[in-house]
Amino acid sequence: MKYEFSYWEYESFLKDIDVAIIGSGIVGLSAAIQLKKRKPKLKVLVLERGPLPLGASTRNAGFACIGSMTEIMDDLLNQSEDEVFSLIQKRYNGLRLLRTTLGDKNIRYKRCKGYELFRDEDKEAFDKCKDQISYVNTLLQPITGKNSTFHVVENGHRSFGLSGCNHLIVNEIEGSIHVGEMMKNLIKLARENDVEILSGVNVNDIIEASDCVRISVNDHKFFTCKNIIIATNGLAKHLIKDVEIKPARNQVLLTSPIPNLKLKGTFHYKKGYVYFRNVEDRVLIGGFRHLEPNAEETDVFGSSETIQDALREFLNVVILKGLSYKIEHKWSGILGVGDAKAPIVKMVSPHCLAAVRLGGMGVAIGSLVGREAADLILDL
Repeated sequence: MKYEFSYWEYESFLKDIDVAIIGSGIVGLSAAIQLKKRKPKLKVLVLERGPLPLGASTRNAGFACIGSMTEIMDDLLNQSEDEVFSLIQKRYNGLRLLRTTLGDKNIRYKRCKGYELFRDEDKEAFDKCKDQISYVNTLLQPITGKNSTFHVVENGHRSFGLSGCNHLIVNEIEGSIHVGEMMKNLIKLARENDVEILSGVNVNDIIEASDCVRISVNDHKFFTCKNIIIATNGLAKHLIKDVEIKPARNQVLLTSPIPNLKLKGTFHYKKGYVYFRNVEDRVLIGGFRHLEPNAEETDVFGSSETIQDALREFLNVVILKGLSYKIEHKWSGILGVGDAKAPIVKMVSPHCLAAVRLGGMGVAIGSLVGREAADLILDL
């Protein structure tokens, strides 16, 4: 059956669009809100393929973080000092913007501290990090305002009930949020600013003309807009070909409630490839995609036996050794990554802007990337 837009649909929803935004996640909605706040008369339309934002905005772990010590040390091997700490500055500023925009209560922000754990086989990595903490803290001081953002806590793992690890490095400024409440309140704020959001709309193609963009949706039905922002992060390759971005699937498990759970705060392991936290006395754990990097370079939601087994083993051996639990929820999210870690915010054609490649740090930098995208569109 062929579907055509009715006159009513076209007139009320699809006519005279100034900016169409593909993707209703953190970046897309942040860009829309910024556009409407600064130019209220703009007609801004957000298109979303799923019932809720597909990708990672509602499927991540809710870490409000700037990076772990092992991640920072690894980045410094592959990038300049200026590049590494410029990106950390973006993460820090992005978190402040998110908190200011929505309010800590509406995102359930907690300044709970972050902990990176080191097991027996990680002694060399721990020693290197310990030797460089003072250097990293000095470079972080102008960003965080703290003299000791990172510091070592010996035997601190015992207070959290962790097994098989001897050292923790603490990040004093790390926190956590509730990503569902964050997105719910971001959607609410967008609608309060007269942003139109249409779900269940799959964008098939974008065709640029001299003075507008033609957008094909749901099997080649077209409408036009003046400018477009692609904010689909790891799913962007379907719409823009010549941008250095790869999808990366992360798998997540959430346990049943565990009485007297000692775990408090947010936790990283293996350069952030493994992460876990307490969510209402449940353990949320995700990651291990580094075990199957080629297989997890996919934009297909789902799971793999190897990674599911690794997540459960880490729960059993390190986090909840000797305790009983059930897995009550599991899901996956699609990140946007690349050889470079900095996000891509640039015009890819005269009327089309890409705001993608959040590198697994969407909570931290999504609001800032959205604002940067809005700035570029308003400068056209």
